Amino acid sequence: MNPLLIGILIILAIIVGCVVGFLIRKHISEGKINNAEELAKSIIRDAEKNGEAQKKEMLLEAKDEAHRLLQEAAKENKERRSEVQKAEKRIIQREETLDKRTNNVEKKEEQLNEQFKTLETKEKKADELIDQRTEELEKVANLTSEEAKVILLSELEKELAMESALMIKESESRIREESDKMARDILSTVIQRYAADHVAETTVSVVSLPNDEMKGRIIGREGRNIRTLESLTGIDLIIDDTPEAVVLSGFDPMRREVARIALEKLVIDGRIHPTRIEEMVNKAKREVEQSIKEAGEQATFDTGVHGLHPELIKILGRLKYRTSYGQNVLKHSIEVSTLAGMMAHELGADVKVAKRAGLLHDIGKALDHEIEGPHIDIGVDIAKRYKENDAVIHGIAAHHGDIEAKTVEAVLVQAADAISAARPCARRETLESYIKRLEKLEEIANSFDGVNKCFAIQAGREVRIIVEPDKISELEMVHLAKNVVQKIEEEMEYPGQIKINLIRETRTVDFAK
Repeated sequence: MNPLLIGILIILAIIVGCVVGFLIRKHISEGKINNAEELAKSIIRDAEKNGEAQKKEMLLEAKDEAHRLLQEAAKENKERRSEVQKAEKRIIQREETLDKRTNNVEKKEEQLNEQFKTLETKEKKADELIDQRTEELEKVANLTSEEAKVILLSELEKELAMESALMIKESESRIREESDKMARDILSTVIQRYAADHVAETTVSVVSLPNDEMKGRIIGREGRNIRTLESLTGIDLIIDDTPEAVVLSGFDPMRREVARIALEKLVIDGRIHPTRIEEMVNKAKREVEQSIKEAGEQATFDTGVHGLHPELIKILGRLKYRTSYGQNVLKHSIEVSTLAGMMAHELGADVKVAKRAGLLHDIGKALDHEIEGPHIDIGVDIAKRYKENDAVIHGIAAHHGDIEAKTVEAVLVQAADAISAARPCARRETLESYIKRLEKLEEIANSFDGVNKCFAIQAGREVRIIVEPDKISELEMVHLAKNVVQKIEEEMEYPGQIKINLIRETRTVDFAK
């Protein structure tokens, strides 16, 4: 066949196939579309049915919820209304109560006004009656009201004086018992814990010699050796008939100690001439200075007082060669420091300050021969110069009562100083000062009205006062004793304490006939 024809037939066949396929596909798609439309319509119908049902359900639920909310709101409104009604009732009741109280108050006020008026009238009547009675009493007693007041006040003063005297006596006896017991316990404990020896110092020293021939060598040719020794030391050498002994006499213990050491060295050496004497005196001075330093250091070690200035320790050591009423001042200072520290420990005070002030309280006596003024002022100046504590300086300044003791430690230093000085045989007192003290005690006691006789006994430790019974009552004796004590404390200085003993005696004598 012709190939062209074949090609045309093939093309026609393809075209026919395409048209047939298109028609078939169109038919199929139209069927699917119809099915899909039917399905969509059925789905829409179902959805509309479901939506209507859900809509109905949601409307029902909304109606139920709205009904429930309406019920709750109604319930709350009902409760609030009931509460408001209750509050209104309470307010109404309170208003009624306040009205009643207001009425009562007004009634009471009216009653009080009436009573006040009644009292005013009664007061006027009472004043009139008092004036009438006062006039009648003045006529009967021949006294004015002012004179009667003066008499009543004087009687009241007497009664108050008697009552105050009784109260003072009772409180004093109670306080005295308690304080005396505590003080005795503390002082007895402290004194028992500390016991020191007391040696009465003198103004002479004795140097033993190997033989009496040494006396001539000490005197030297035409007395040049003894004159040299006396001029260098300032001490008098007494060479008499005392066998194998030379007496050194002088009021300065330090110079006397230098002379004693120098003379002992010269006696041992055997070469006694002015040059050798001067050399030995210089050696003795150096030894005494070293002894002074060691004594000061030993005192601080014994008392446990540390941190003192080196110069202050040297001044303290000089008290080794200083005496007061025959008592060695360095031993006295150590004892006062120890006693004050013990009492401070018992009372809970500052032990370090008490010890330090006790050790330095008489430091001024080391220089009172070189510096003018009382040893207290000298001691305060020395303590200030070497930067001592203010509490320690106050203890030094107040230990004799020249100023008021403002600290417990200062009072303890005063007490320890009195204890140390008042120990038996601790100090010796000159007869002249002893007699003056007794006379002063009797003079003070006799200066008061109502005193008949007085006697200072027990070496001035007690004053017995005999009063006139018609002038001094038993209760007035309390005031008199306090006044005597106060005047003695203000005008006198004395170791320890003085007992004031008042005696009042009344006698009634009658005769049977």
